[in-house]
Amino acid sequence: MKVLLRNPRREIDVDGPVSVNTLLERLEINRESVIVIRGDELIPADTVLADSDQVEIRPVISGGAVDTQVRP
Repeated sequence: MKVLLRNPRREIDVDGPVSVNTLLERLEINRESVIVIRGDELIPADTVLADSDQVEIRPVISGGAVDTQVRP
């Protein structure tokens, strides 16, 4: 399968079938620090990926809320 990684951006080939959890373990990536996308869909850790799949692994980015209320 084709795996697109971000930060730094690179593409690698990985033999499937393999679960998302196993894929991340092989790549030494912490599951809680990324999201895994197949097509336009976020996929859970227990999903089995086929050899023909293309997935993207993106780092999770968190931020605070923006207060847009005008105060006197």
